[in-house]
Amino acid sequence: MSFFTVAELPSVEMLPGVVRRAVHLEHVMVTFFDFDPRSVVPEHSHPHEQITYVVQGAMEFHLGGETRVLRAGDGVCCPPDVEHSALVLDEPTVALDAWYPPREEYK
Repeated sequence: MSFFTVAELPSVEMLPGVVRRAVHLEHVMVTFFDFDPRSVVPEHSHPHEQITYVVQGAMEFHLGGETRVLRAGDGVCCPPDVEHSALVLDEPTVALDAWYPPREEYK
C-alpha cells in the first residue's frame, strides 16, 4: 500500500468507544484512533516504542507514574515496557500513534 485515506482503512473497535485504523510498512506503523468521550485505555505495557499525538480533543495520559492532560497539538513518547493508560475527557478525541516495531496484532 503506497497511498491511503484514513477513513477508508479497515476499522476495529478495540475497546468500547475506541476505534482503530492502521497503516504500516515493514519497520514502522501508524495507527489512527477515534475515541468517544470518557472512553478508557486501561493500564498496560508492550515491548514497542510508541509516540502518541493528539489531533483533536483531550485525554488524561498516565505514563510511568506521571499524568498529564494532552490536548490537540500535544504528544507523549512511551518507551518500551513502561506502564501507561489514558482517560479521554468530555469530548470526542482523535489521536495517532507511531510504532516501532509494528504491532503484529494491529495489522
